[in-house]
Amino acid sequence: MSHFSRKNSIDAVIVGAGFSGLYMLHLLRGMGLSAQVIEAGPSVGGTWYWNSYPGARCDVESLNYCYTFDPQLQREWQWTERYPAQPEILRYLNHVADRFDLRRDIALGVRVSASHYDDKSGQWKVSTDDGRDISAQFCIMATGCLSTARLPDIPGLNKFRGRWFHTGQWPQTPIDFTGEAVGVIGTGSTGIQLIPTVARQARKLVVFQRTPNFSVPARNRPLTQKEVEEHNAIFEEHNRQARISLFGVPWPLNMQMALDDAPQARRERYEAAWTAGGATPMLTSYIDLLANEKANETAADFVREKIRGIVKDPDVAALLSPKDHPIGTKRICVDTDYYATFNRNNVELVDLKSSPIVEITEEGVRTAAASLKLDSLIFATGFDAMTGSLFAIDIRGRGGLKLQEKWNQGPRSYLGLMSEGFPNLFTVTGPGSPSVLSNVVVSIEQHVEWIAACIRHMRTSGKRIIEPLLASENKWVEHVNEVANTTLYPKANSWYVGANIPGKPRVFTPYVGGVGTYRQLCDEIAAKGYEGFRLDA
Repeated sequence: MSHFSRKNSIDAVIVGAGFSGLYMLHLLRGMGLSAQVIEAGPSVGGTWYWNSYPGARCDVESLNYCYTFDPQLQREWQWTERYPAQPEILRYLNHVADRFDLRRDIALGVRVSASHYDDKSGQWKVSTDDGRDISAQFCIMATGCLSTARLPDIPGLNKFRGRWFHTGQWPQTPIDFTGEAVGVIGTGSTGIQLIPTVARQARKLVVFQRTPNFSVPARNRPLTQKEVEEHNAIFEEHNRQARISLFGVPWPLNMQMALDDAPQARRERYEAAWTAGGATPMLTSYIDLLANEKANETAADFVREKIRGIVKDPDVAALLSPKDHPIGTKRICVDTDYYATFNRNNVELVDLKSSPIVEITEEGVRTAAASLKLDSLIFATGFDAMTGSLFAIDIRGRGGLKLQEKWNQGPRSYLGLMSEGFPNLFTVTGPGSPSVLSNVVVSIEQHVEWIAACIRHMRTSGKRIIEPLLASENKWVEHVNEVANTTLYPKANSWYVGANIPGKPRVFTPYVGGVGTYRQLCDEIAAKGYEGFRLDA
């Protein structure tokens, strides 16, 4: 059910009802502001509504991947597994919506088509696909970084007689692949979660891989009551550590250099990380893994050795072993039995670099080497990350300036929060913030709280408009690039740089300086009267 404000003019429109939008609504209402959330999906949850594919699971542990703003909420919600599955995360977000009585200000099943700034009134005119226009002082884009599904431009999809799906727009009803020949295109994080699950059901599974990705075991398991109680006893300190950490997860960073350790000691450390499970233990094994190629190669070699030890066919193991990017420069995948799945008799790996897809036919997929008959086809091809969900809306700032035109050479923002020329328009975990390089819930809370504090400051000081100065924006973009270039991240053709979208500018979009460092910078800027911003009455 859609709950729209009866007022034509309100304080704030929030686009999106995922983690960001729900918390933003909660804070603004608590400040006495009128706020309206508009969500394209038929349920709250954002990406956790749409990504309901088999095996969908968060790669951040459940005790970290949750709100921290309400201690009672943390204590009353009982996560069941170390890594939460999509249905449990969706239940959690629905619980939050009900617990804080948020639904009365959320319109579901309505898509924002345009948001235009009116120079005269200083208001944003937000238009929806069902013909509504809402005027608001503030427009807050809580649209998510991984929300716009990317379907590759492969000829012939309209000819395919079977069923096809995209993991980012999965049907809400269960899909049964029993007895079918199924093709999966894509071996990123989504594909790595999906493939073992579908392989256990399908008669045959064909995996089409262009580029292998590093993956480490999740070691997922049910949480014990004792673990939950121990966490609840220290959650305040736990959360504090998360906020000042590198990735938004309170895991200790080993301050040693990898090459300063003896080979055997280094191997033992990597083995401990592999046994612990998850990406963070591996990435924090040594302080220089993401800055020194030789150090990084020691970790990459370790994981490649593990792949060879799991996958029985040496040729398949070689194809599954990444060699084109340093480990961690693409988001490390976290899996359950992914590599072992290729030991199954019903699973075939197709290397698209040696035999690219030519077309999709009526009966399946034709590569340069063979035609494969398939009953169903799954695209695990990811998203137009960071900017796709923003560009899907016709956003225009001062003088009708289109956001997409301003960002045609890559995103330009101040702190990842605002862009010059677009007053009172905030982006939650936008380009230029830690965002996708972090436990995103920690980053979301920091952004939402900063935005709320900024609006509170404006109201108490009699200001109606805030906008970053062009010089501040230019300086921040330069800083983001400088910090990225001190690391190995730019060496990978990842979705961090838009490499998965043809024609998209190759710009490294997240801020790699760390969650704690970024938080400190934002706090300092606010403490100095929002330095770098122009505030007008």
